[in-house]
Amino acid sequence: MAEKRVAIITGGGQGIGKAVLLDLASTGIDVVAADINEHAAVEAAREAESRGVQALGLGVDVSSAGDVDRMINSALETFGRIDHLVNNAGVTRDNLLMRMDDDAWRTVIDINLTGTYLCSKAVVKTMMKQRQGRIVNISSVVGAMGNAGQTNYAASKAGVIGFTKSLAREVAPRNITVNAVAPGFIKTAMTDALPEKARDELVALIPSQRLGTPEDVAASVRFLLSDGASYITGQVIHVNGGMYM
Repeated sequence: MAEKRVAIITGGGQGIGKAVLLDLASTGIDVVAADINEHAAVEAAREAESRGVQALGLGVDVSSAGDVDRMINSALETFGRIDHLVNNAGVTRDNLLMRMDDDAWRTVIDINLTGTYLCSKAVVKTMMKQRQGRIVNISSVVGAMGNAGQTNYAASKAGVIGFTKSLAREVAPRNITVNAVAPGFIKTAMTDALPEKARDELVALIPSQRLGTPEDVAASVRFLLSDGASYITGQVIHVNGGMYM
């Protein structure tokens, strides 16, 4: 019988990351929920275990190389292998460029882009030894089309796309695929808090005439981690209801 697969999901304690975590757990994959909010990570791991898998919840700051190394070591000590990495952890610090302070720029770049670099670099060593692995990086529609007031976020997510394509070329000979999923406007606590008029204006920009759900994103991630996607690498899957084509 094939060994059970293990997936690490950063930002796995909430939102899209938690949806990915629970979706993968439902398919029988053991999971690691890594989140800056340790309590949320532990609770998400408990919920994943209710789906019949083994799960680990860890408090992790993905912009810290020390935290990332501890995450990888904890996963290997618990499961003995790492098959999948989903780089989902991310933040926004929105403002017009002329009003943006340096901390807002650095924080977004450090977590969204440097975090993706640190986690991928740490896990690739294990995947190279195993001669197999899957990495999915969560980018954004904003990384492809831009958005006023989000120069830092757009830069970080565009960087994730370039990083994805370059790493995919490096590791393909070892049966490791690297792809990105770029969500559009997704129904989250943040969009729920918007006034109805603002939400309607958002929906009007989307040909599908609805916000996406975390589960819409999770389904694309699950496919890219599957055996059926073994010949797909260096690609960006846009999950945005037609907002950007």
